[in-house]
Amino acid sequence: MTNFQVHPIGTICTDGEGSYLKIDPDYIPALHALDGFSHINAIWWFSGFDTAEARAVLETEQPYKNAPAVMGIFATRSPIRPNPIALTTVEVLHIDYGQGIVRIAYIDADDNTPLLDIKPYTPSFDRVESPRVPDWCGSWPMSTEASGDFPWEDVFNF
Repeated sequence: MTNFQVHPIGTICTDGEGSYLKIDPDYIPALHALDGFSHINAIWWFSGFDTAEARAVLETEQPYKNAPAVMGIFATRSPIRPNPIALTTVEVLHIDYGQGIVRIAYIDADDNTPLLDIKPYTPSFDRVESPRVPDWCGSWPMSTEASGDFPWEDVFNF
């Protein structure tokens, strides 16, 4: 097995105004021409779950109501996984190229979470016209826009 080295390009932060990506100075030039994209894919590290114990978990008891009683970790969005890598599509609100700040609408990461990479959201690669999901999650919203007002507390068992 090959080992990989991953180096953060910045940090996911929150403040009184919301969430933002703080890009390390060495990587600020990589933001060039990102303006115009309404959304990006943020790839980040579930740093709070990077333990040998968490990485060894391959199955979990029903995290979602109406889901199977036991689920493989790859069928969940759990931060507990063999490699604690996360992917979140986020709306870009503003880019400060001088400071390396990308203001975003929302992200499900904790303050000071390591940011691994950014990729522009492009519908030709990232959008699926008619995705299929299991019946147990078929009533969930079909877009991030609709997710904001969805009663997620009625879905999760935690």
